[in-house]
Amino acid sequence: MASDTDTERARRKPRPSRLSWLPGSRLGRTIIVLNLLGLAVLITGALVLNELRRGLVNARIDSLTTQGELIATIIDRAATVGEPTPSMNASYASEILQILSNPRSQRARLFDAHGKLIADSYWVADRVEWKALPPARSRDDLGGFNLQLQGQPPPPAGEEAERALRREVSLALKGDHIAGMRVADDGERVVSVSIPIQHVQAVLGVLTLEASDVDEIIARERAALVPFILVAISVMLISSWLLNRLIAQPVLRLAGAADRVRQARARAISLPDLSRRDDELGDLTRSLEDMTDALSERMDAIESFAADVAHEIKNPLTSMRSAVETLELVSDAGARERLLRILKQDVGRLDRLVTDISNASRLDAELSREDPRALDLGRLLAEVASLYQATKRDGEPEVAFASSVGDPLMVSGREGPLGQVFRNLIDNARSFSPPGGTVRVSLERVRGRAVATVDDAGPGIPPENLETIFERFYTSRPKGTAFGGNSGLGLSIARQIVEAHGGEIRAENRADEHGRVLGARFTVTLPEVRR
Repeated sequence: MASDTDTERARRKPRPSRLSWLPGSRLGRTIIVLNLLGLAVLITGALVLNELRRGLVNARIDSLTTQGELIATIIDRAATVGEPTPSMNASYASEILQILSNPRSQRARLFDAHGKLIADSYWVADRVEWKALPPARSRDDLGGFNLQLQGQPPPPAGEEAERALRREVSLALKGDHIAGMRVADDGERVVSVSIPIQHVQAVLGVLTLEASDVDEIIARERAALVPFILVAISVMLISSWLLNRLIAQPVLRLAGAADRVRQARARAISLPDLSRRDDELGDLTRSLEDMTDALSERMDAIESFAADVAHEIKNPLTSMRSAVETLELVSDAGARERLLRILKQDVGRLDRLVTDISNASRLDAELSREDPRALDLGRLLAEVASLYQATKRDGEPEVAFASSVGDPLMVSGREGPLGQVFRNLIDNARSFSPPGGTVRVSLERVRGRAVATVDDAGPGIPPENLETIFERFYTSRPKGTAFGGNSGLGLSIARQIVEAHGGEIRAENRADEHGRVLGARFTVTLPEVRR
């Protein structure tokens, strides 16, 4: 059964995850990846649209610069008067600006060498704009400012735009080309280009072109971001559904299976589809299945043990009841004495049985209470054998210990339970050995394992009972042995202790070269601990 269980556990061992290169656990990596998918979509969309916006703004600046340089060249050639000190004819320049057609999304303004506004494309009366125009003002201060002359202060809402335009024109009057983004009078963001109008080295004025379609570009960017947002939402919904399906629902199934076990509607958890998973839920399912399987086996063993105990206790009780009922009817002194002896034997048998049952029931608790440690098995066996020799009575078999191991042979275990194993085996061997015989205990190392044997000189064990003798309450005594002197739990307890220490115990018959049985042999094998 243990081999089948180990094979099943090996078959259910999880395979390496394809995301094992990420830090953390398998389930944690899955959650991280699913949650990062939506964020990755948004980041990708933002990066793409940021590059698109930068490209659109730069393209708009290049377009306005080309257009502005062309207009500035025409004004320089057609509206420049006076030599050797040239100046710009404001009337001619204004007419040229009105003649040149501008897109309605652009605004063109012309300033003289002193920074005074002398022309504005918004002054064109025959143009029909699709948007609301700024509030009407006088020609001199339309646009909200006169750079050199004192005037009325601009409205508070346009102060920032006024200062930005003033700085831009002032820099352009120094002969620099100025381009960038700023806020217009109406609060909209515009792409602005200010180009100086130069005649040789003299700066005659400044031409400013503004494109007010930046908000439209941004709106188009936001519209372009909508698909990314929808994809991100879809990914988050899908990942949430996957997390619910892969984590929440399996956990609920595990909880339901545990409740069924708790409510005694099932003996063990069995969820084969979850146990095949290669993540933490699969590990948890396999652990719960193994735990409940072990509990189920333990419950079966307890039920069987309880039935066996009831049967074994009933036998001496039945004998005692019969003796007590007969004692009332017998008047012969000899017969009454025999009945009293039977009662004493049954009481002693019942006392031994209850004691052995108590020891067997406490065995699991004792094994789990004490932590195993490395101990010298040769020293333990020598002490047990010397104790029997020291307390031996006349006619009882001797106990001899021999070891073929020169150095200490260390095993991992608990000294008390292991000592009980060999005491049970020696007691069993002495009960089958003839008076004056010898029980031989030996120890050797075989392929890295400690092998201890206990040999007797008794009649041996029937071949069909080589495994049966390890069952609870099984007894098979030689003829002439007092009935009820053994509970039949000693060998069962010995096997339970040995298996709890990762070892094995088996029984066999010793025979000579002619096949004649020389006695029984019990072999205990335990794993050696290297120091």
